[in-house]
Amino acid sequence: MPTPKPPRRSSLGLIVLWMLIGEPMHVYRMQKQLEAQGKDRVVNVRSRATLYQTIERLVRDGLVEVAHTERVEGYPDRVVYAVTEAGRETARTWLREMLRTTHNEYPDFIAAVSILFVLSPDEARAELEARAETLAAEHADSEAAVTGAPAGLPRLFLLEEECRKAVVDAELEWVQGVIDDLREGRLTWSEQWLREIAAEFAANHPQDNPEGR
Repeated sequence: MPTPKPPRRSSLGLIVLWMLIGEPMHVYRMQKQLEAQGKDRVVNVRSRATLYQTIERLVRDGLVEVAHTERVEGYPDRVVYAVTEAGRETARTWLREMLRTTHNEYPDFIAAVSILFVLSPDEARAELEARAETLAAEHADSEAAVTGAPAGLPRLFLLEEECRKAVVDAELEWVQGVIDDLREGRLTWSEQWLREIAAEFAANHPQDNPEGR
């Protein structure tokens, strides 16, 4: 008999399990609490449908179950969900794994950077400048979240914003450095140069050139 696959880990799934460990709740209340606690800056909960899809998956995996249905006159019925014992254990496992391992995802930005030369240097610089503006706005947003936190709030509850700000700042510094190099001509390319590089690589590495076999 094949071994059942372990539940697929997800950041939103972890946050949902964490909230339900606190107390059972329905999806509408969950979304409002996520927004109130700033967790919508950490996971994507802009669409309630995304929350429903995540909870449905957690229910299928046996990590969450239906506790009861709330019926209030004049309002739609609301299903209240609760975490299972398996869900509690899985939440702690996911949390440990996410803290100790680096992600193995494939971000869109890094994929785009890997073929930056498809654009001209000026086009590439313009797009990176637009990204830098967005990163600068995200930096200001995180800075405001940290400095605007209620007085006396323990640092423990600000770590996510500190981390977010550090990641944004590091990327902004790197992007700005590439922009500066493009602007000053220290980083540049042309179609002719790219063809010459491709020809030189093919000549020096015939085993990596299928057409040369």
